Amino acid sequence: MPFLPALLRRATLLAGLAALPLVGGCAMALDDGLVTGSTGRPSASAPREAAAPRRDAPAPATSGWSGKAGASGHPEMTPEAITRAAANFHQCLESLWPAAAQRGISRASFERHTANLTPDLKIMDFMDAQPEFTKAFWDYLDMLVTEARIEKGRAILAQHRAIFDDVEARYGVDRYVVAAIWGIESNFGTSIGERPVIRSTATLACVGRRQAYFREEFLSTLEILHRGDVRPADLKGSWAGAFGPTQFMPTAFKRYAVDHDGDGRRDVVTSVADVIASTANNLKKAGWIPGQTWGYEVVVPKGFNYLLADRSRQMTLREWEHLGIRRVGGRAFPRLNDRAYLLVPAGARGPGFLMLNNFRAIMKYNPAEAYALAIGHLADRMRGGGPIVQAWPRGERVLSRTERYELQQRLAAHGFDVGEPDGRLGSKTRAAVRAFQSAAGLVPDGFASASLLDRLRQRTASR
Repeated sequence: MPFLPALLRRATLLAGLAALPLVGGCAMALDDGLVTGSTGRPSASAPREAAAPRRDAPAPATSGWSGKAGASGHPEMTPEAITRAAANFHQCLESLWPAAAQRGISRASFERHTANLTPDLKIMDFMDAQPEFTKAFWDYLDMLVTEARIEKGRAILAQHRAIFDDVEARYGVDRYVVAAIWGIESNFGTSIGERPVIRSTATLACVGRRQAYFREEFLSTLEILHRGDVRPADLKGSWAGAFGPTQFMPTAFKRYAVDHDGDGRRDVVTSVADVIASTANNLKKAGWIPGQTWGYEVVVPKGFNYLLADRSRQMTLREWEHLGIRRVGGRAFPRLNDRAYLLVPAGARGPGFLMLNNFRAIMKYNPAEAYALAIGHLADRMRGGGPIVQAWPRGERVLSRTERYELQQRLAAHGFDVGEPDGRLGSKTRAAVRAFQSAAGLVPDGFASASLLDRLRQRTASR
């Protein structure tokens, strides 16, 4: 995915999303393949500028870093490995000069933006943060979809109505969803991060466990600065390099940013027009279908076969109706041929949702179902819709990361396929939970509750 995920890029706001039923973390889809820029790249036969001798490199900065090993246990996240990589920081950057030259970056530009960099090792603590306790699905919605954010979003939509009109007509993407992303990613531009993107991506390109991925982000940052799309003073963001009101990663900027205001720069930091249009372009490229919503809250009938509540099982809304699924409030589905899957994030005791193609498009922005649901719901609230109708099981205790890991181990011990236990409740784990529930005569809704873990413990003890 082009944007950085919850686990990496929202250490404060969404640090626990990776523990919810989701694929992982914008959450980030970490693609180690290189992305080639479409402009400013010399031909293969073009000579490279000779590498000038580097000036005396500043000493590595360790201020703020805990000095502790990362929770992942990765060999590159030990204190010794981090310290060693930091000492080699400028040699690492120099080794990336040939790749930068191939993208048309001049030696002078490379020197200007890298010569005085020091590694920001505090990032290592953020990178491997593994929160022991996480928020429930409903707690995230409470935190992200607030009355203050709804009102601010409506004001933003009114203030920039002409831009939203033009962008919606050009890209076919719902303005309310674009505004919701703006609101949740940065609280409408008030919390975009203060770390220089060039320093963050340079650090991550040379230190830690994701160097192959972040070298592409670093080189893309150099391209942005070399071309002048975003001024250096404005290119600040999260510790992992996401920047601007809708939090573009540098590689995502290359793919999706557009110059909507026609000033010759794709400025997704200070140009409202470019921010709105670039975000809409991202969703369009992700497969957004004009005129379709993201999904519907639905009532799931008693006795329903929850084995059908799976992201891989898409059916038309007409087919879901035949199975007894109804939209809340008795309202009709406007497009019965639209295809959707059933999501029951809190199991049979909570609300259900039929998720359409556009929900999947939002998930390509950040592949977390909790995040995408918050975006869709905030968009509907700004549009004038009401809160989620059905009650959440707020008395249900959320499993800690250690307990989720234990749950996976116990399921595996009973012969259920969870993949490699990692403490995250992904699609394989949910399928295993459903299979266990079905075998135990329980409602197979895939909800990993504390009571389910207790039942697994009892079964193990009775062996």
